[in-house]
Formats: sequence, C-alpha cells, structure tokens
Amino acid sequence: MMRWFQAIMPKEDRFFDLYQRHAGTLVLGAAALRELLEGGDNVDSCCKRIFQHEDEADAIARDGMLLVRRTFITPFDRIDIQQLFASLDDSIDQMKKTAKAIVLFEATEFEPQMREMADIIAKCAGLTTEMVSLLPKMQKNAGQLNALAEQIVKLEDESDHVCDAGLKALYLKHRDGNAMGFIVGAEIYDHLEKVVDRFEDVANGITGILIEHL
Repeated sequence: MMRWFQAIMPKEDRFFDLYQRHAGTLVLGAAALRELLEGGDNVDSCCKRIFQHEDEADAIARDGMLLVRRTFITPFDRIDIQQLFASLDDSIDQMKKTAKAIVLFEATEFEPQMREMADIIAKCAGLTTEMVSLLPKMQKNAGQLNALAEQIVKLEDESDHVCDAGLKALYLKHRDGNAMGFIVGAEIYDHLEKVVDRFEDVANGITGILIEHL
C-alpha cells in the first residue's frame, strides 16, 4: 500500500540537482589535485583551490541533508540519500586531507606514480559525475550505471598497483639515508589511495541503491 501511495505522490527532484552540483566539485577538486602534483610554485594556490571546492561541497551536502528532513516523499530511501551525500563528501574530504598533508610537510616535488594516481582520481571523478547524471532515471539506465561502477572498481585496482610500484620506487630512492623523504612520500601515497577508495564507495553505494529499485 505504501509503495502505491509513494508512486502516485510527487517526489522532490532537487536531490538530483544537488548530487550533480556536488559531483561537479569533485571534478574541480580532482583537477586541482592533478595540477598540484606537478609541484613547483603552484602548490599553495592549488591547495587553496581544493580547500575552496571542499567548502562548496560541504555546503551542498548540508543543503541535501536539510532537504531530506523537509521532504515528505523522496526519490528513494532517506538513509540511502544521506549515505550518498556522505560518500560523495568523503571523496573530496580526502582530497583536502591530501592537500593538508602536502602543506604540512612543505612538499613541492612529487613522484611520477603520484601523478598517475591523480590521473586515475580525475577519471573516477568524471565517471562519478556521469553516474550521478543517470540517477533520475536509474531503472532505465541500470545497465550503464553498472558498467560505470565496474570501471571505477577497475580504476581502484589499477591505483593499488600504481601505489605499490610508487612505494617500491620511493624506497629504492631513499633507502640510503633519507628516511624522512620516504615517510613523507608514503604519507602522500596513502592519502591518494584513500581518495580512489572513496570513489569506489560512491560507486558501490549507487549500485546498492539501484539493486533496491530494480
């Protein structure tokens, strides 16, 4: 009975607009992170851009959480709506943590594998944006959503291999005495790997929502 009632009631579609706006901050944050890892004089300005995009994402997420409380009929389960906002927010939060670590350690030079991981992060952000754009008609777009999620999972696996190779190269570079160089580099790799993990969480969350509505 409740399903029938929900089906005939108008739903609040502003959630989808907020998801798309939030995903847009992920794309901008990922671009700033990739530029950051080129190093040099742009490090500080790129970090500030990431912080700004994270602030924008927080504001959008807050609007989404408030909308959940004020909406009678939601497009899908309230808990799922909140968790998707949270997982999107975790992705850019982790970019901010990466930038904060770089500021803390005053790093201005970065390894090639770090830039490879940033390229993967940018791809994940783009795929996430595409997934979010398909949510308004998720049942119709089920096949495409699953395919995009699978691409993100594969990118996460690729990032693990790149990270492992980067850590090995970092060890060989610093094994003769520069322990701090290894520690700082390993910390940055750890943050980058977690960014990709958070994107995988978003993809898994969306496919979970999809399963419930098929």
